[in-house]
Amino acid sequence: MTSLFFYGTLCHRPLLDLVLGGQSTSRISPAHLTGHIAYWVQNQPFPMISSSDTSAPLSGLLVQDLSDEDVTRLDFYEGGFDYALRDVTVQTEPDGTSIQTQVYFPAPGLWTPGEIWNLSDWEARFGPMTVEAAKEVMEGYGLVTPDEIARRFPMIRTRAASRVRARTDPAPTTLRASYGTQDVSVQSRGRPYANHFTMEEQVLSFRKYSGEMSEVVDRAAFVGGDAVIVLPYDPVRDHVLVIEQFRMGPQIRGDVRPWLLEPIAGRIDGGETPEDSARREAMEEARLELDRLIPLTPHYPSPGASTEFFYPFIALCDLPDDAGGIGGVESEAEDIRSHVIPFDRLMELITSGEANCGPLILAAFWLAANRQDLRTHS
Repeated sequence: MTSLFFYGTLCHRPLLDLVLGGQSTSRISPAHLTGHIAYWVQNQPFPMISSSDTSAPLSGLLVQDLSDEDVTRLDFYEGGFDYALRDVTVQTEPDGTSIQTQVYFPAPGLWTPGEIWNLSDWEARFGPMTVEAAKEVMEGYGLVTPDEIARRFPMIRTRAASRVRARTDPAPTTLRASYGTQDVSVQSRGRPYANHFTMEEQVLSFRKYSGEMSEVVDRAAFVGGDAVIVLPYDPVRDHVLVIEQFRMGPQIRGDVRPWLLEPIAGRIDGGETPEDSARREAMEEARLELDRLIPLTPHYPSPGASTEFFYPFIALCDLPDDAGGIGGVESEAEDIRSHVIPFDRLMELITSGEANCGPLILAAFWLAANRQDLRTHS
């Protein structure tokens, strides 16, 4: 039997139990490690451990009597992120007994430390998302390598955050039926395709308006993640900024012109708010700083076949004629050109069909209805 000391996210019992498969017979007790300190990893929702001469011990959990299967599952969960086990001595609480054990340390130089780690703050902000992400990670146990999980993990976390938002911020039911997840019976589910994006298939029945359950059907959907849509607008100059880039959807459809005019857009990273994501994407795609964000109605663009959910914004900002240019993140193979044009020119492009991206059209129509008020009060 093996013992391990946890100082960070695995001190969150729902996460630890999930990674261990809920079947572990291990003994868990509070303990502390002297001569070490835990920091938030800079710009990441998890901690790292470092040696330190601080007098305050590092609190955590000592998990004893771990089976070989338990350790293999833990190594799978941690291994793809360049964390490796190292021998340490911890003291159990409250008696202070010294126990030889091991703890996961990051590879040297892998991460940049930030503020001192706080488990309660992490649980409040990132706990539900991390547990949701761990479900998808552990579904890959025995099927894919830890390195493959690490490669996919940013999108896994994005999808997890999307599912958490879907549960905690449902839309009202004043006209539609008050049916909910309790009115859907899922008999099986699977992921026939999983990479950067995934496809999920479910065999299910759902409640009909007659009150009866439907026949059992097999349905599938593209699983992306929540995204922001940003149409920058300068109310003083009456200019908008649109971007242009190559798109795989039109390419695979067979469109002879797979370069589209679009609003700024991008995935909401795990742990980000939609507002934070909007400002980040504007900087990445158009080198543009935004002023006030005006939220439009969040919505599903294609609910029959996709989980994608959009948070659209009109972004007030300064758009001189030379604000356009080339942007995008090179590491993501983005090659994005931005255009600053008069609002009336945008509406001409929509009317002609040259601007044929749905989110851009919806944002432009909202702006057409509200633009005069924005200009009056700018």
